[in-house]
Amino acid sequence: MRRSLLPLMAAAAIAAPITTQAQQFTNTNPVLQRIWAEGMENSHAYRLTQALLDSIGPRLTGSPEMEAGNHWLVNMYRSWGVSAENEQYGTWLRWRRGVTHIDLVEPRVRSLEGMMLAWSPGTNGRTVRGDLVVLPEATNEQQFASWLSDVRGKFVAISFPQPTCRPNDDLAQWSTEASLERFMEERQAATQAFSQRLAAMGFQGRGGGSALAQRLEAAGAAGVISSSWSNGWGVRRVFSANTEGIPTVDLSCEDYGLVYRLAENGQGPVLEVMADAEFQGEHPIYNTVAMIRGSELPDEYVLLSAHFDSWDGGSGATDNGTGTVTMLEAMRILSNVYPNPRRSIVVGHWNSEEQGLNGSRAFAEDHPEIVEGLQAAFNQDNGTGRISRITSMGLTQASGNFARWLSMIPSDITSHITFSFPGTPSGGGSDHAAFICSGAPAFSLGALSWNYGYTWHTQRDTFDKVWMDDLKNNATLTAMLVYLASEDPERVPRTRRDVMPTRGDQQMQWPACRPATRSWADYRNR
Repeated sequence: MRRSLLPLMAAAAIAAPITTQAQQFTNTNPVLQRIWAEGMENSHAYRLTQALLDSIGPRLTGSPEMEAGNHWLVNMYRSWGVSAENEQYGTWLRWRRGVTHIDLVEPRVRSLEGMMLAWSPGTNGRTVRGDLVVLPEATNEQQFASWLSDVRGKFVAISFPQPTCRPNDDLAQWSTEASLERFMEERQAATQAFSQRLAAMGFQGRGGGSALAQRLEAAGAAGVISSSWSNGWGVRRVFSANTEGIPTVDLSCEDYGLVYRLAENGQGPVLEVMADAEFQGEHPIYNTVAMIRGSELPDEYVLLSAHFDSWDGGSGATDNGTGTVTMLEAMRILSNVYPNPRRSIVVGHWNSEEQGLNGSRAFAEDHPEIVEGLQAAFNQDNGTGRISRITSMGLTQASGNFARWLSMIPSDITSHITFSFPGTPSGGGSDHAAFICSGAPAFSLGALSWNYGYTWHTQRDTFDKVWMDDLKNNATLTAMLVYLASEDPERVPRTRRDVMPTRGDQQMQWPACRPATRSWADYRNR
């Protein structure tokens, strides 16, 4: 017999003592009350987050830390009595990051804030010393080629030097209107001029950085020095354009500006770099998947979704440690409170989202039965803030199910959430797209910004940026949504909007299900 979404008054054996805060519920469903009590008053979010971010640390795809994280997840789920496994879907270049030291030794001594980019070669255990030079004022490829003859044994700074590393909101708050306007115009002109120089030398577009690094390596440069400012507190840490030969190191906005100005003004900067790194060939890579099998409809599924990989400049805290812990803690709550769900509950901690949603795409390809039986997927991936927006992703009739679910969740959690129905499908951005492309009901749980752009992919994305109250809120809300979706007597309809809105002069289209990239070689050659 199907269970009802009406209050389960007879389930006294399931219900824990109701707390004062839980009595605010207008709905007396004891499972929802226990989810609230478990999530808000017995939260494991702090402990899980601290262990993940501080002890395991960043989780670059293919790294030893990522593999350690996969095993940690499996062990955590099994300790709660939840079936879990690491599911291989491909291979990736295994790269071990070691210690990086970058020092200015002339015209004065200063240890610089910086590190290797991901997948960069190291210095083979040596400390490499060399002058720092900046790119020439070349107006064509021939002038650049002539300049290259003088870079042997030198470090080359290839990024635009920011005139200030203060966030723009600082400038807006403290400068005069006239000086701010002049500064912004001058910075924009300087940025454009720098880009035009690169283009004149033959380096522009997506492959420009790789081509430039290869030319510098062939000319015998000691290394590449770069910096990609976040417009706030940190520097973007992406990956090296070159995995052979010379190292690429990234400096903080401030220290990059220092050494660039010294070189530009003929003041003879000399750097010493020691960068330890090791390439270990292609190794298996995994998604971590856990499941509580459904008691009535085991072939229908509710999916908790978050990517587990990160860039490794920081600890991968807001991208996507918080999404990971949201799903991990929600599953812990459900295993405690709701151990016999109506539908099967699956959680996926995806690998290689940062390289194109590869883990979630591979899971969708390898498990068509789960995609076919999907009642709802809930994905979270944008920082530490409270969940504040949900869209039905272009599914025109999903709002009815959401309305039933949300009517039973306390306003403490839902009052600040905005909804968009029917919304538009997302063709990328995060892992819900791996399922919505097939028309499956997958929903993004968008969060408040908390200046996400300042920590995103930077060395500042660390444990201290996590706002624990919001994380507890998100795990509790997600657990409630999963429970209600599991119990819903109706399937979420897959009817999709057939008239798509326009963006500018372009008509939006439903995203296609792009195949997963399952190896490093395919990723580099795509």
